[in-house]
Amino acid sequence: MLSLLGANWSTFLLGFWNTILCSLISLFFSLIIGSGFAILETVPNKFWRAVAKVYVEIFRNIPLLVVTMVFYLVLPTYTPLKLTGFQAGTIGLSIYSSAFIAETVRSGIQSVGTGQMEGARSNGMTYWQAMRYVILPQAFRIVIPPLGNQFVNLIKNSSILAFVAGFDLMYQGDIVASNTFQTIPSYVLVSLFYLALTLPLSYYMQYLKKKGV
Repeated sequence: MLSLLGANWSTFLLGFWNTILCSLISLFFSLIIGSGFAILETVPNKFWRAVAKVYVEIFRNIPLLVVTMVFYLVLPTYTPLKLTGFQAGTIGLSIYSSAFIAETVRSGIQSVGTGQMEGARSNGMTYWQAMRYVILPQAFRIVIPPLGNQFVNLIKNSSILAFVAGFDLMYQGDIVASNTFQTIPSYVLVSLFYLALTLPLSYYMQYLKKKGV
């Protein structure tokens, strides 16, 4: 297996880098989008609560592969928009993950006592100022461990890029397996690369949970 890794090091390294890049981009945008819809789910306005709820329910209940294929195959067919496999996979992963992050952040917001919002408003803050400076900091502190689980799932779900030629770790592993006919060793190496990303994050989240962060 070491000889297989040595002979195909650049191939695995390219896939590993693309997996990291996709995960980081998706993490950034899914956190922003998810937090935005989490806030909308808790605002007093019924229309915006409904919009956020529809968004979350749709993308939580549609397979990630379907979301990705919409951007990879459907949009280029009916619009001038042309996306690479990496771009389509990253967008699909961001939108899909944002729905789960929205529910996680929403639960954190609702865990903060209503007196916090009332106190902030009584001190002259607007609703959005109170949400930004008072509620959200407390909410994110509460949901750090479950958010960590979502981030781990996001990294694992980045393997969706393999279905759209996104040159991620799984895609490169498929290439090595096809070229060398060493299927089992190739996928064992892919698994080890994924573990190198997910295990440290998982242990760190457990550490934060024990500290009560």
